[in-house]
Amino acid sequence: GGLNQTQMRKVLAYSSIAHMGWTVIIALINPNLMILSLMIYIMTTLTLFMTLNLSSTTKIKSISNLWNKSTPMTMIIFLTLLSLGGLPPLTGFMPKWLILQELIINNNPTMAIVMALSALLSLFFYMRIIYVSSLTMFPTNNNLKHHWFFTQTKTTNMI
Repeated sequence: GGLNQTQMRKVLAYSSIAHMGWTVIIALINPNLMILSLMIYIMTTLTLFMTLNLSSTTKIKSISNLWNKSTPMTMIIFLTLLSLGGLPPLTGFMPKWLILQELIINNNPTMAIVMALSALLSLFFYMRIIYVSSLTMFPTNNNLKHHWFFTQTKTTNMI
């Protein structure tokens, strides 16, 4: 269902359903790991929602417009999406890895394989968003200077 969506809100709703599976599968086996996984997911999702709200981004295509306005904010969105997908070495990988290890320790290798494959499917959704947002961007005639690119800090002044 998330593959054909163009609105970020709906994609993140499907993402929440996928992450709920990770939470439910580990709840009976290791409640502490469930809480850790849930906290990391909440913090990552909160970061993504706040960034999307701050940039007034509602659709996937509007992220490509954001690239010209605020590249650092776009990079934060991309890294947060990859973290939600569980791409190593980002933060979202750790709880998924720990859950997979716990499933294998408790003699559930089949469930671990199913969960790993579902994580790959979610990562594909996020990679699709990044691809559409960055690599299929239409050329723009942007005469604005990027002030964020040339900001002077104490470290650049020292160099």
